[in-house]
Amino acid sequence: MTMDPTQLDELSRYLSYVLRHEPQTIGLQLDKDGWADIDSLIAGAGRDGRAIDLSMIRAVVETSPKKRFALSDDFQRIRAVQGHTTSTVQRTYPEAIPPDLLYHGTATRFLASIREQGLKAGLRHHVHLSLDLTTATAVGKRHGKPVVLVIRALRMHQNGFKFFLSENNVWLTNAVPPEFIDTIDQSLIE
Repeated sequence: MTMDPTQLDELSRYLSYVLRHEPQTIGLQLDKDGWADIDSLIAGAGRDGRAIDLSMIRAVVETSPKKRFALSDDFQRIRAVQGHTTSTVQRTYPEAIPPDLLYHGTATRFLASIREQGLKAGLRHHVHLSLDLTTATAVGKRHGKPVVLVIRALRMHQNGFKFFLSENNVWLTNAVPPEFIDTIDQSLIE
């Protein structure tokens, strides 16, 4: 079955929802590394009124520019690469030395709180950081009027903060204190 971009995006959003946040809504169980049995996912989605199959799942995994999902080598399991909010998942990622600067996209309405408290993981297990302005800007736009924060990541690392790198090159850390955050000039992202 060939899926158009709209169908791929819709299935990707659905998979993000059940594999990152609410697997129990379709009776799906994730192991501590986030893996779910694909047959169980397909059956649960069917009970939820969504007809999906392995070829559709593979199409989302293989064509997603963000590479949010991974399939096991035997194509029997799937997981979200990062972004989990469910307590059953306790993924570990390789620790890595970050580049000098990383970026975080958010909305302007959150700036006062961020300047006071820094960035916190919230419901997610980590704060997500990107290597480039374009990605950070796109993330910020999802939440309102975007603003991009510049994170002095290497300086943080030199001060004892740990950074991790996911399979799809999203940088992760537990929190970013305000002293390591700068706001980028808005004219650069508009």
